[in-house]
Amino acid sequence: MGMPQGSLPRIRVVQCSDKNFNKIPHGIPYNAIYILLMNNRINSLQLDLLSEYPSLDFLALSNNRLTDGAIERAFERVPGLKRLYMDRNLLESVPVDLPASLEELRLDSNHIRVMSDRAWMQCPSLSVLSLSNNSLGSGSESFPIGVFSPLSNLRTLNLDYNQLSSVPEDLPLSIKELYLKGNLIKRLPRGIFRGISGLMVLDLSANRLTSRGLVKDSLLNTTHLESLNLEGNRLKQVPRHLPASLKTLNLDGNLISSIKKAAFSSLKSMEHLSLAKNKITKVAAGAFRALSALHQLDLCHNVLQQVPRHLPGALHSVALSYNRIQSVPRDAFCWGNQTLSGLVRVQLEHNFIDFGELDMRAVSCLRGSQVVHFY
Repeated sequence: MGMPQGSLPRIRVVQCSDKNFNKIPHGIPYNAIYILLMNNRINSLQLDLLSEYPSLDFLALSNNRLTDGAIERAFERVPGLKRLYMDRNLLESVPVDLPASLEELRLDSNHIRVMSDRAWMQCPSLSVLSLSNNSLGSGSESFPIGVFSPLSNLRTLNLDYNQLSSVPEDLPLSIKELYLKGNLIKRLPRGIFRGISGLMVLDLSANRLTSRGLVKDSLLNTTHLESLNLEGNRLKQVPRHLPASLKTLNLDGNLISSIKKAAFSSLKSMEHLSLAKNKITKVAAGAFRALSALHQLDLCHNVLQQVPRHLPGALHSVALSYNRIQSVPRDAFCWGNQTLSGLVRVQLEHNFIDFGELDMRAVSCLRGSQVVHFY
């Protein structure tokens, strides 16, 4: 006796990638949950075909030849679709007829220049949206103000490598992670993140930010921000008025030439700090002293002439390679009442230290010679 049709087991994965298809093939079981069609030549989606898959949860159409016209109305009647991947296609705009059930959408590496105000009206459940490697921001009408505001459940927004000259306005208050790497952003206006108090990760690396472009209230109300990436910008000094909640700060590859004593005085939760590939010649004594939770410090590829004094006692690793360091002050690693440092790795390769003149008391609190790497 056959199994009743209503109790047929759902087929989890249908793998149709790398098959050279130019359309979705017929014969895919109607009860499939995941349909994978990556790396084909699909250039059209048959109208109403996807509505025949009521169990469809995840559809991957990455790396095909889909255009705006090819997908029009194709997703209108797909009741349970939660994850849709259409990265690496030929789309020029964001579809406006996406299913209301959608929770994750990836449109990276298309040719998207514009999105309609209606683009997200139908997607109240969307939590992950990735639009990296497109051309957003290149036209005057490409980014309407508040275009993302209907996405009240959005948690992750990736806009890396577009042509944005500013951070989008009126972003949803639900956002936890915002990625804006590789754009053309020169400044953060006062209060741009007003209301986004839940933001935890902000990546502004590889932009054109200057110290003048980061004003006192640029990060106002980002009181839960834990990770800030400002690598590869044009900053000449450590930004002031950073949120005290920060645990990771990346300032690599800027134009910073000195570190003032109070530069990090309010960042007592900081665990990872990177200042590599700047032009730092001077660090004020005790500039890092207030960072009582700091585990990793990277100062490689600068022009320091001595190890900074009063390094925090919680440090596990400090990288000082490729500087011009000639001396290790007695109170750099070993100061206060420290008898045994927590450092397990000190990188001092490619410097100018004369071991004949090295004061051994400067390294007496370190856990053996294997901790310090001079070569």
